[in-house]
Amino acid sequence: MITMKIEDVYIWDINARWLGVTPYQLMENAGASVARVIEEKFGKNLKIAVFCGTGNNGGDGFVAARHLSYENDVTVFLIGEEVKIRSEEAKLNWNILKNLDFVKIKVLKDSSQIRELDLSEFDIIVDALLGAGTRGKPREPIKSAIEKINEYSGKVKIVSIDLPSGYPSEIRVKADFAVTFQWDKEEFKDFKRIIAKIGYPKELKYLVGPAHVKFAYKRKGEHKGQNGKLLIIGGSENYYGAPVLAASAAKHLVDLVFLLLPQNAARRVNDPDLIVREVDGLNFTPEHIKSALELVEKVDAIVIGPGIGVREETKEFVKGIIERVEKPIVVDADGLKIIAEFKDILKGKEIVLTPHAGEFKLLFGEKVPEDLVEKGKVVMRRAKEIGATILLKGKYDVISDGKVWLYNKTGNRGMTTGGTGDVLAGTVGAFLALGNKALKAAAAGAFLVGFAGDLVMEEKGEAFTARDVAEKIPIALKKIIEF
Repeated sequence: MITMKIEDVYIWDINARWLGVTPYQLMENAGASVARVIEEKFGKNLKIAVFCGTGNNGGDGFVAARHLSYENDVTVFLIGEEVKIRSEEAKLNWNILKNLDFVKIKVLKDSSQIRELDLSEFDIIVDALLGAGTRGKPREPIKSAIEKINEYSGKVKIVSIDLPSGYPSEIRVKADFAVTFQWDKEEFKDFKRIIAKIGYPKELKYLVGPAHVKFAYKRKGEHKGQNGKLLIIGGSENYYGAPVLAASAAKHLVDLVFLLLPQNAARRVNDPDLIVREVDGLNFTPEHIKSALELVEKVDAIVIGPGIGVREETKEFVKGIIERVEKPIVVDADGLKIIAEFKDILKGKEIVLTPHAGEFKLLFGEKVPEDLVEKGKVVMRRAKEIGATILLKGKYDVISDGKVWLYNKTGNRGMTTGGTGDVLAGTVGAFLALGNKALKAAAAGAFLVGFAGDLVMEEKGEAFTARDVAEKIPIALKKIIEF
């Protein structure tokens, strides 16, 4: 049996909407599946009471009541005020019920009305009061409704929708079982469950969508530095633009971005949003490890590799940093070429590697398959082997932490321009600095950067730069949060 977390319910719902599967469809399928399970278990021509709250769990109950009413005698008890029914899909299904002459409706606004109820005439009570998103102990009048339902425990069959209302508090419905949707949830422990499919397409098992960004973009405080501090280490005698591009993306997501570069590269940076620090010389060497680690102590995550070069002394520097740093790390570009020789140092770290197909082959000696599923399996196998999260860039990005694999569809051909990989590295690093685990940070970064690129293409066509993508990140983030 597949189990997932309650958070995944919200991720799947949002991403399903991005694919065009509406909340109305999912609510209809959920309610219909509850009705189907009840009739398969207990037959028809029954007297059924459906207790509904004003949230989406109640909306599922409205749909279940409509389906059950065709061959059963159904009474719906709305606990709370009609005007407090929240979502549009729940309102729609409530209004449908009000048009039906063969479904009895009773609106109970306060606890005294609930306590007076006599439910002895019913064969089945359906509990659609509270969903999985509820926190804490139930408040009135829901509390009284739960207590009333429990008076009939053992006398009639009690079926909860998704989970017993009030769970996991001690004030919960004593259900014979719950009909939960699509898969079991890790948080559900001590009640019987029947799993019903509600029309999620298979893509949602693997697809990265806007929900991954919404859940990864965490704002933790109101003071400077509380919402993430990121260090980007890169640049060399020949390159300074790559780390700057990474920083120009990250600065839109976190409070502080530190940029550590060799002296000549550092003095070419002119961006007041960045905190630029330099080391002596043209390139990083082992002598710079100590000062770099002092800066690492001030941040929440680091990105290492953009434009850093592959000189022998730089290889020793990169290896020394990764070996010693315990904070989350993104390794990109030249950093990937360097660690190809030292992959054993990645074990046990919160780390994201961001190779394209050529870098993947350099890292693992294996060509990336064309088929998406085969590609996912290869990336997952390699991620497990080295103990890191891999974000394989391509037409479809493929992401794995060695346990699951995901793919991202945002992005376009215009993003083959140089520097977009640096923008991605900085964005993933920012999500790590916001406190996300490597898989979540990589998924969110891939979607957000690809979506920003799509917005740029709508505006400019395929002729654009990596800086255009970085500058579009705030607009892309706003659209995603509002989705």
